[in-house]
Amino acid sequence: MTGRLILSLAWLALVAWLIFRALGQRHALVRLKAAAPLARPPDARPAPLRVAVIVPARNEAANIGPCVESLLAQQFPAGCVRIIVIDDSSSDDTAPIVATLAARDARVRLLSAPPLPPGWTGKVHACCIGVSAASDADWLCFLDADMRAQPQLLARAIEAAAASAIDLLSLAPRHHLESFAERLILPCGLYLLGFSQDIGRIQAPGSGEVLATGQFMLLRRATYERAGGWATVRGEICEDLEFARLLKRLGCRVLMLDGSELLATRMYTGWSTLWPGIAKNLTIMLGGRGRTLAAAFIAVALAWAAVLVPLWDASGWVNGAPGAALALWPALAGSGAALGLHVAGAVHFRIPPYYGLLFPLGYTVGALLALDSVRWRLIGRIHWKGRVYS
Repeated sequence: MTGRLILSLAWLALVAWLIFRALGQRHALVRLKAAAPLARPPDARPAPLRVAVIVPARNEAANIGPCVESLLAQQFPAGCVRIIVIDDSSSDDTAPIVATLAARDARVRLLSAPPLPPGWTGKVHACCIGVSAASDADWLCFLDADMRAQPQLLARAIEAAAASAIDLLSLAPRHHLESFAERLILPCGLYLLGFSQDIGRIQAPGSGEVLATGQFMLLRRATYERAGGWATVRGEICEDLEFARLLKRLGCRVLMLDGSELLATRMYTGWSTLWPGIAKNLTIMLGGRGRTLAAAFIAVALAWAAVLVPLWDASGWVNGAPGAALALWPALAGSGAALGLHVAGAVHFRIPPYYGLLFPLGYTVGALLALDSVRWRLIGRIHWKGRVYS
C-alpha cells in the first residue's frame, strides 16, 4: 500500500468521523418547541408568576424597536410581564425609541445607566440596574437587544424551566446571516464548536463545564440572589459563561436548549461588528490561548486538506506516480463529503449554497480572527462598543 493511498484513506476516515460527530452534536440540544398559548404561566402556585425581561442596550437603535415589539406580543398574561430596557449611555436613538414604546404601553420601562464604575463591564452593570427595578419579579429573563421573540417564547421557556427543574435556562437562537462576513465566518465557527465540543458531556450535571449564552438567560429571582447576582462577575467579558459556571458550582442545574423555533437573531451586520464581537470572546469559548491557537491551526489545515489531498493525488496520477490513481478515489470521497457538509450547512442557514464552497477561506479568516483574539488577551485590553476593558 503506497503512502498516497494511506494518506487518502486516513483523510476519508477523518472526514467521516468529523461528520458523524457534527451530526451527533446537532441533536444534542433538545429543541424547545412552540405550542398553544397558556392561560397563565405554569407553576404550582395559584397566582400567576411575574417575569421581568431585562434588555441592556448600547447604541441599539436598529434593533431595540423590533425586539421590544416582539416582547409586547408575548402570549402571556399582560399584567405579569414587565420589559425593562437599560440605556447604557447610547449615542444614537436607542433611548427615544424605547421612550416612545413606553409611552404607548405601560409594560415597558426605560432606565438610564449611570456612569460605568471602575472594574465593571457595561452589559453586567446595565443588567444589575435592571434587576434592581424588578423587585416584584419571580422570574428574571435577560435578553440581548438583537433578539426577536416568537409570541410563545416566555410561556414555553418558563414551562420548560419549571417542569425540568432548570435553575438557569439559556436558548440558542436561529441566526439570520445577511452580509458576506456573516455568511463566511459564522457557519464555520459553529461547525468548529460542534467538532471541538461534546455538548452532552458539558451539559451533564457532574461536569465542571457549562454551555450558555447571554443572548437569552432565564432564572428564578431566588436563584439569582443565591448566586450573588451579576456583581459576582462584574469585570468579566464572557459574563454569561462565568455566571453559568458559578451557578453550576453552587449545585444548580444549568441547561441550554435549542430555541430556534422561538428566538431569532442577527448578531452582526458586517466586518466592523463581527470581528470585535467574536474576537472578544473566542479565546474564552475555546478554552484559553493554547487551545484557541491549536484549534485555529487544525481547522485551517483540515480545510485546505480538502483541496490539497485530491490535488496531490491527481497530480501524481497525471505524472504516473504508483498508486496515485487508486488513492485519488478515497481522497475525492473525503473532500466531497466535507464539501457536502458545508453546503448542507449553508442550506440550513438559508444562505446561497455556494457559500459552502468557500469553507477553506472561512476557516482561514477565522484563524486570523482567533490570532487577534489571543493578541487582545496578551496585551490585556479589549475594545467593545466604544469602551476599552482591561
